[in-house]
Amino acid sequence: MLYWLLKWVFVGPWLRLFFRTEVRGLENIPAEGPVVLVGNHLSFVDSIFMPLYVRRPVRFLAKSEYFTGKGLKGWFTRVMMRGTGQLPIDRSGGKASEASLNTGLRVLADGHVLALYPEGTRSPDGHLYRGRTGAARTILAAGCPVVPVAVRNTDRVMPIGSKWPRRVPLAVIAGPAMDFTRFAGMEGDRFVLRSITDEMMHALQELSGQEYRDVYASSVRRRLAVAAQG
Repeated sequence: MLYWLLKWVFVGPWLRLFFRTEVRGLENIPAEGPVVLVGNHLSFVDSIFMPLYVRRPVRFLAKSEYFTGKGLKGWFTRVMMRGTGQLPIDRSGGKASEASLNTGLRVLADGHVLALYPEGTRSPDGHLYRGRTGAARTILAAGCPVVPVAVRNTDRVMPIGSKWPRRVPLAVIAGPAMDFTRFAGMEGDRFVLRSITDEMMHALQELSGQEYRDVYASSVRRRLAVAAQG
C-alpha cells in the first residue's frame, strides 16, 4: 500500500511533472510473472526514477544500513526505502551473499519484478563499469526473462555537494528481453556467468550511451578515495 501511495499519489506525480523524462521500450517488460530488470547505476535516485515509469511494483536489494538509522532521518530513510520497494540485505560477503541470492529468488518465486545493478555500486564518474556475476547467478537460478533498463543523466539530478535536485532531462530506456535459459543448471560455471554478465553490460552500454571501462567501479572508487586523502 505504501509503495502505491508514494508512486501514484504523494511523490510519483510530482516527480513526473517536474522532471522531463524520455521513456522508451517499457513494453518489453512482461505484464506478469517473474522478471529481472538489470540497470546501469549512476545515482542513488536510479531506484526512484527507473521504477517510477514501470507499471508493475519493482523490488530492489539495498544495503541493510539504510534500514537501521537512528532519529528522524533514520525513520524517514526507512520509510522511503520500504515505500520504494527496497529490501534490506547484508553486503559483507560469504554467507551474506548467499542470503542476498535467496532474498532475490524469493521475490522472483512470488512472481514479482526484481531490479539488480550488475556494477554492484554507483559509477564514480559516469562511465559504465564491468559487471559482477551475482546478477547472472540469480537469473540462471530463477530461470526468468531479463530486461535491460538504462537511465540517463540521473547523476546530474543531485551532484556531489548539491543540496537540492536539479531539473535536467532524464531518460528511462528498456531494451528487448534477454533469454538465458540455454544456460540452465550452469550457475556454478564462472565462465558462463561472465559471458552472461558481459552480454547484459553490452546491452546496457548501447541503451545508455555510456563509455565502457572493463574494470570494477568499486576499484575505481577506492582509488579515488585514496587519492583524495593523499
